[in-house]
Amino acid sequence: MKQTGYACAFGAGTIINAIATWKGAAFGIDLKTEAEVILTDSKKIQGYMEEGGDTTLIERCVELTLARFGSKYGAKVSTKSEIPIASGLKSSSAAANATVLATLDAIGEKLEPLEAIKIGVQAALDSKVTITGAFDDACASMLGGFVITDNRKMELIKREERDSEVLILAPDRKVFTSAANVTRSRLIGRWVELAYKEALEGNYEKSMTLNGFLYCAALGFSTEPMMAALEVGIKGTSLSGTGPAYTALGSTELLDKLEPVWRNMGGKVIRTKVNNTGGKTCR
Repeated sequence: MKQTGYACAFGAGTIINAIATWKGAAFGIDLKTEAEVILTDSKKIQGYMEEGGDTTLIERCVELTLARFGSKYGAKVSTKSEIPIASGLKSSSAAANATVLATLDAIGEKLEPLEAIKIGVQAALDSKVTITGAFDDACASMLGGFVITDNRKMELIKREERDSEVLILAPDRKVFTSAANVTRSRLIGRWVELAYKEALEGNYEKSMTLNGFLYCAALGFSTEPMMAALEVGIKGTSLSGTGPAYTALGSTELLDKLEPVWRNMGGKVIRTKVNNTGGKTCR
C-alpha cells in the first residue's frame, strides 16, 4: 500500500445548468485542483484547503472511498486549487474528483472513472454543496471534453473532445449553488429543454448562450457580459453554473477583443482553454 496519494482534476464551464430539468451539459477547463491524501492509523479524517473554505466535502469523499474498499484507515486530506471558489466554475466537483482519485492512489486501488465520479457526487449531496448532485459538472471535470448527462439517472449521454480557447469573467463575490433559487429555475424548464436539444445535436455554443440568457433571467444576473461577447462575434457564452462567473468560447482573435471589455466590468478575467484530458493521479 502506498500510504500517500496525489491526484488532480479540473474545473468546468456550463453548457446547460441541470437545476431546471435534471439534464445538464458542461465542458472541462484547464484550471486544476490538486489533492493529497495521507493515510493514518487514527480513524479520524481531517481536511485542509489551501484556498480556504469548508472541508466537509473532501473529508466525505475520503470517507466514502475508504468505505468502498473496507479500509479502516483514517486520513489527512488537503487540496489547493486554481479555480475560484463559489463562482460557478465547478470547484466543488474538481475538489471531489481529485480527492477520490488521491484516496484511490493512497490505498492502491482503482475504479472506473464513472464509479469514481459517483462517489464524489454522493459526497457532494451528503455535504449539501449541490442541488442535483452536479453529475454533469463532475463528468466534465473528471473526463474532460464536452459532456451531456442525465443527472437524475447519473447517466453519461454523450462525450466528445473539442479544442477551444476559453475566457472567464469571475466577479469579486461568491455565490453558493446550494443557495440558488430552485423554484425560479424550474419555471424556465421548458425553454432549457430546447437548449438541451441543441447540445445533443452538437450545437454547444448556441446551447450555452440560450442557457445563459435563461438562467440570468431566472437568477437575477446581468446579461451585459454575454451581450458584450456577442457584440465582438462570440457565439458561445453563458453564465456558468449559478454564477457569478461567465464564460466564453472562441478563437484567439475574438477573445482578444472581448478580454479588455470584460476587464472593464470588474472582477478577475482568466484566459484558459478547454481541457480534454480530465482528472488523473500525479507526482
